[in-house]
Amino acid sequence: MNNQYYSKLIFELSREGRQGYSLPPNEFVNFKIEDLPRQLLRQEGPKLPEVDELTVVRHYTNMSNNNFGVDTGFYPLGSCTMKYNPKINEDMAVHPDFVGLHPFQPAGTVDGALEVYYNLQHSLAELSGMSEFTLNPYAGAHGELTGLMVMRTYHESRGETQRRKVIVPDSAHGTNPASAAVCGLEVVTVKSLADGTVDVDDLRPLLDDTVAGMMMTNPNTLGIFERKIATIAAMVHEAGGLMYYDGANLNPLLGRCRPGDLGFDIMHINLHKTFSTPHGGGGPGSGPVGVRAGLERFLPNPRVVKVSDDETDGFMVQHGDDSLGYVSGHLGNFGVIMRAYAYILSLGRENVKQVGPLATLNANYVKESLKDVFELPIEGVCKHEFVFDGLKDKSTGVTTLDVAKRLLDYGFHAPTIYFPLLFHEAMMIEPTENESRETLDAFIEVLRTIAREARENPDMVKTAPHNTPVRRLDDTKAALEQIVTYNFEA
Repeated sequence: MNNQYYSKLIFELSREGRQGYSLPPNEFVNFKIEDLPRQLLRQEGPKLPEVDELTVVRHYTNMSNNNFGVDTGFYPLGSCTMKYNPKINEDMAVHPDFVGLHPFQPAGTVDGALEVYYNLQHSLAELSGMSEFTLNPYAGAHGELTGLMVMRTYHESRGETQRRKVIVPDSAHGTNPASAAVCGLEVVTVKSLADGTVDVDDLRPLLDDTVAGMMMTNPNTLGIFERKIATIAAMVHEAGGLMYYDGANLNPLLGRCRPGDLGFDIMHINLHKTFSTPHGGGGPGSGPVGVRAGLERFLPNPRVVKVSDDETDGFMVQHGDDSLGYVSGHLGNFGVIMRAYAYILSLGRENVKQVGPLATLNANYVKESLKDVFELPIEGVCKHEFVFDGLKDKSTGVTTLDVAKRLLDYGFHAPTIYFPLLFHEAMMIEPTENESRETLDAFIEVLRTIAREARENPDMVKTAPHNTPVRRLDDTKAALEQIVTYNFEA
């Protein structure tokens, strides 16, 4: 923060008796304080900082300047968390004709919104190779849970209630086993090979008539494409199970191949990843779920369908008897749905095909430019992401955490670190298709500079960051001893 005075916490700027705003006396005679239950009344006024309005404005404005976002700098875990969100998407999401709608309005009064919903369902189906989508789930993990509920409902409809096991690779995202457990299913782990791909020999003995399905991400968490996916899908299908696609890594496949064509039966898509709406910081999100032909009737209620006959040409909300039930109160997070629809329309059929190839090109460019100074455990072409195992020269004791902290001094957000767990000093880098070569070159040069600093002046890196408003924290203490309330007496 540029101004050290306003870098203080707001209660440090407090001066007794100073006011920033005062409310007029209560003139609503119908509201009396005695109307409230006594146990809800304060016995004394709240102990809040006493500051003038201008000080408050400057404090929070300066605080906001510390927020890092994809609009202010390169975010090297972009396709996972913070992909560029074109401003036209925001304009569409806050269009007055949409933001004024209410979820409880009769369907006949929101035909335009239902058309957006319906068209996006079919766009996602076309892009993914699925038959139909629901946009009801509010997040990726919510979509995973919904997809597994479809899987469970499908088996129950066939009387195969013994199918309660879900196979999950040991390299999978943590939400996969968590979602399966929440769905009341048993998690069975299959081992990965050295490159993170599924060990088919380890999978084979796990398949029997108790298996409901298998969850996979392709490319996997290391950014490597599962070359034996057709074999794996055939094995699971032969055992009577279904294949579930975790859409977290869909970005590099756009325009080149579709999960439905690879043998997957159910999938979710993170609209807030692959189709803009950055959700760094916790939200908002959307996790549409798609299914192959034959599974549509199990999707959650309600569903948007198109109606076209002699008297009507529009859209309606439908509730199916075979549905798994409800997973959300309404038709999903419409603001995110609108952004994704605008994003797809802006790219068009031709340009959406460039998303995957450009994301893959950018990731491989960064990887090849740095592998002489950072340890690359898996050689070969990656997809949208890759993983280094720390610096090549580990003799100075500089860790991946140190490198991540030092990146902050140079104005770059750190990539994902210490995940996946297959490598001790993992550093996962995910540039997206949106980044220019100049931006990537600047990022590469900074990482090379840090590698040189680690050799020549390791203490500089180990004590980073040096230029940020807050220096290096004790991460354990910060997590265990959080201060989340204002203590007036402190």
